[in-house]
Amino acid sequence: MDLQLIPRIKNLNSNNFFLLAGPCAIESEEMALQIAEKVVEITEKLKIPYVFKGSFKKANRSRIDSFSGIGDEKALKILQKVGKTFDIPTVTDIHDVHDAEMAAAYVDILQIPAFLVRQTDLVVAAAKTGKVVNLKKGQFMSPESMKHAVKKVQDSGNEKAMITDRGTMFGYQDLIVDFRGIPVMQQYATTVLDITHSLQQPNQNSGVTGGRPELIETIARAGIAVGVDGLFLETHYDPASAKSDAANMLKLDYLEGLLTKLVAIRSVINRF
Repeated sequence: MDLQLIPRIKNLNSNNFFLLAGPCAIESEEMALQIAEKVVEITEKLKIPYVFKGSFKKANRSRIDSFSGIGDEKALKILQKVGKTFDIPTVTDIHDVHDAEMAAAYVDILQIPAFLVRQTDLVVAAAKTGKVVNLKKGQFMSPESMKHAVKKVQDSGNEKAMITDRGTMFGYQDLIVDFRGIPVMQQYATTVLDITHSLQQPNQNSGVTGGRPELIETIARAGIAVGVDGLFLETHYDPASAKSDAANMLKLDYLEGLLTKLVAIRSVINRF
């Protein structure tokens, strides 16, 4: 996919990877603007094309008492304000068919969660909005099988599809990243590596997903070395207090250091 099809995306001439980053969920306007401002500052400094990420609701929760959002329209309006305030594109995930048109009125990219990427009606609804569609690879799916998800978007009259690998189930409570799948999926669409969700440890007895955030840099370095087109990560100024995915997010203070290293690795890879 031509990244120029993403509205308001910048720094495309830098030959860097592009970045989708932000909090797991929109918790408040102040929080979203604060995180976006910092990430914009860093990505402009490093010339990284940037898309702000934030979920307007969290529908796939482990427990019924888990945080699911502050209200659909309220959160979507915050995403819209982030985009307008910083003149950047935004992405959010959708969970059922009626979400597609609603979210498309506020954001630039619609994301299909990994658990739902086989749901034809959902993928087609997202595609028919005309927005860019980010297809998260199912934790249970092979890289090769993602060509069918991409084709559903294309067969709906939309050529703006990309794939994000967020790890593959390894037993009941762990995920691994099979880097052999990156070049496979790049045959079908622009391919992104999710460097935070791929370190989740799901299905915990507590009903709260665990994670290995200390390995974020390891996975990110490997992804850049393999030649992934973009990176996806969730970040928060205080992950421990986040209302969802607290165990996986990168502390915002560490983001610039991480991205600086990854840009350096990318510059080496670009020589070959």
